[in-house]
Amino acid sequence: MARPNSKDSQPSHRTQRVAELIRHAAAELLARGGVTDPVLETHIVTVPEVRMSPDLKLATIFIMPLGGKDIEPVLAALTKHKKFIRGEIAHRINVKYAPEIRFLADESFDKGAYIDKLLKSPVVTRDLAKPAGSED
Repeated sequence: MARPNSKDSQPSHRTQRVAELIRHAAAELLARGGVTDPVLETHIVTVPEVRMSPDLKLATIFIMPLGGKDIEPVLAALTKHKKFIRGEIAHRINVKYAPEIRFLADESFDKGAYIDKLLKSPVVTRDLAKPAGSED
């Protein structure tokens, strides 16, 4: 049976495993100050997620500075040093070819805050308070 070839299909176990290896390697590198840059030295950067392309040639590393502040300078610093970071990650994981990397801001925290705000809105609170099966 052929695997579905759509963007909506789930990533394979292999892509998930490689993504997790890259996430751990990138997080360790950033936590230990492995990248010499004034911006990165003054920020604690988390790596909540890495997404791999199906062919394992591109790793999208989602990052978030602690507190969510100064995201643009941190992204610029990481992009400036991505060749070095790619080499360091390649030394830490065991894959045949080191994937190209790109950095994006992690927006899942913003989406979560938006959903929380919606759930606490008066309209939703009122609707949730209605007993099941009751009509207006």
